[in-house]
Amino acid sequence: MSPHRAFHEAPLPLFAPQGDGDEAVGAALPARLPSYIADHRKRLRSRFIEGGATAMPDYELLELLLFRAIPRQDVKPLARALLDTFGDFNRVISAPMARLLAVNGVGQAVVQELKIVEAAAQRLMRARVLHRPVLSSWDALLDYCRTAMAHLDLEQFRILFLDRKNVLIADEAQAKGTVDHVPVYPREVVKRALELNASALILVHNHPSGDPTPSEADISVTMQIQDAAATLGITLYDHLIIGKDRELSFRAQGYL
Repeated sequence: MSPHRAFHEAPLPLFAPQGDGDEAVGAALPARLPSYIADHRKRLRSRFIEGGATAMPDYELLELLLFRAIPRQDVKPLARALLDTFGDFNRVISAPMARLLAVNGVGQAVVQELKIVEAAAQRLMRARVLHRPVLSSWDALLDYCRTAMAHLDLEQFRILFLDRKNVLIADEAQAKGTVDHVPVYPREVVKRALELNASALILVHNHPSGDPTPSEADISVTMQIQDAAATLGITLYDHLIIGKDRELSFRAQGYL
């Protein structure tokens, strides 16, 4: 009997059960990968090292991540399932843990690898804007806000604090809320600005619905914060609402 025939008579399961989130080590898993899977992994790693990620489609980049979490299985079906569920690479690594774990074949080891990449991406983006003049790095600031907030399932309210030279001196998440509301207290916003000796603010929050159109509540709280800040000589430079695919600037839209 040929090795090829024997393999097809006893196929590997697509996904092994992952009771505590790590790869199962049951009898169904072989001691080593079949050669065609091992060769595929070797080719992908070589392509990444030689040419980088630019020419790699999302599912192959995702496979490279999954190799680490699931070292002894074919991960291509899982990569495809994740992309079918969430849409693209960014949405996969940004997806909430509970939704990731609902995908067949995803356990804690997979979630950990994805969330490490998400955290690294956010930290890299943040490093491009923190302690730099905001006006000269505006595109980088928008990229950071999109990376950090565009795919959150709940509303989050962040404040970017600027000094007199419009350098970003702090970025802080102030509150989290529901899918369509986050409590914001103008007095607390201004109090924190004074503690940091900030001269200007940029407010940022996300709309999990994907539509960044401001609500009446968004407009009202923005005006309240602007008035409270102005009494203490602090400028509200902008309020950004981050949607799934685009963002809205209060200043660009004429609200400020």
